[in-house]
Amino acid sequence: MNKRWSEAEAAGRIMVALDYPNADAARELLQQLQGIPCYMKVGMQLFYAAGPAFVRELKDKGYKVFLDVKMHDIPNTVKGGANSITKLGVDMFNVHAGGGAAMMASAMEGVEAALAENAELKRPVVIAVTQLTSTNETVMNEELGIPGKIADTVVRYAKLTKLAGLDGVVASPQEVTAIKAACGEEFQTITPGIRPAGSAKGDQSRVMTPAQAFEQGTDYIVVGRPITAAPNPRNAILSIMKELLN
Repeated sequence: MNKRWSEAEAAGRIMVALDYPNADAARELLQQLQGIPCYMKVGMQLFYAAGPAFVRELKDKGYKVFLDVKMHDIPNTVKGGANSITKLGVDMFNVHAGGGAAMMASAMEGVEAALAENAELKRPVVIAVTQLTSTNETVMNEELGIPGKIADTVVRYAKLTKLAGLDGVVASPQEVTAIKAACGEEFQTITPGIRPAGSAKGDQSRVMTPAQAFEQGTDYIVVGRPITAAPNPRNAILSIMKELLN
C-alpha cells in the first residue's frame, strides 16, 4: 500500500466491476460515482448485452476500461479477438492462462498487428487469469484434476504468462507475494476477491480487505458487490479510498 497516493491515484487502483444486465443499469451507477476517477471493469454479462458501444461510451467519459472477457480458445481465434479488442481502445483485457503459452503469445500477436495498423492506438495491458477466486483447493484437485496447492498452480501459470510476453495476471490477493517473488515487481497483479471489513464473501473463496491486498503488493483491486450493491455506492468507494490512504 502506498500512503503517498493522492485521492485520484487511489481511485485509479480500484476497478469497479460493472456486473449489470444492461447499459442503463450501469449508467445509474456511473451517475452515482461521477467525478471519481476509478477504473471500470466490463465483464461478459454487460459486454454481451451492451457491446463495444458501451465500452466506447466509458472511454468518452474519461474512464480507463478493463475488458474482462477471459478469452480461452485456439490461438488463431484468440489472436483475432485480441486484435479487435485492441482496436476498441480498452486499457486492459485478459485471457485464460490455462489456454497455454502459444495461445497467450497469439494474443500478443493480435495486439501488435492492431498497433501496426493504427499508430494512434494505445497498447493495452494484457493479463491472464490463473485460477478463479471462487475456486478452492478441493475444486481444483477433485473437479479440475489439477493436483497440489492453489498457490503453486497460480505461480506456475504466472510464470507461463510472463514467458508468453503478457504483462501480468489476475489472481487472488493471497497469491500476490508469491507471484511477485517469482515474476518480478513489475509483473502486474489484478486481484478480485476483495471484501471490505464486514462484507459478505458471496461466492468468493479466497478474499482479503482492500488494505490487506495492497499490503501484499498488488497493483489493482477489483471490487463488485461491496460497491455496486451498497445502499450508497459513492460512500462505499469513498470508504475504500479512505482505507487506502490511511
